[in-house]
Amino acid sequence: MLSAYTELHVAGVAHSVEVWRDGELVGGLYGVDSGGVFGGESMFHRVDNASKLAILHLASYLRARGAEWMDIQQLTPHMERLGAREVERSEFLERLTQGLADGARLFEGGSSESVAATPNRDEKV
Repeated sequence: MLSAYTELHVAGVAHSVEVWRDGELVGGLYGVDSGGVFGGESMFHRVDNASKLAILHLASYLRARGAEWMDIQQLTPHMERLGAREVERSEFLERLTQGLADGARLFEGGSSESVAATPNRDEKV
């Protein structure tokens, strides 16, 4: 799995959002850009709310690039509190088809681009 995602990252398809505090990685997420549609794969946190900061940062980042939705795979209470909602399969397939047809570039620069959510020193994460 690690080698597959490393290859996807080098190809500019897999991306991560990392939350750092005082030089330590405290949370984040990763996923795949399928050519205009971002599919979240996994989230983690070592500090309360770090994964929430990562997903909120990613949502803002994607919205600024024209994305109106992302695939989170599974609706959890955590994601529902952040505004996620479940959609019927037919709606998902419609959105996926449209997103792929639009072909928005969600990430410029391939694997060299960094998307990091770094809280202010005074901000509680």
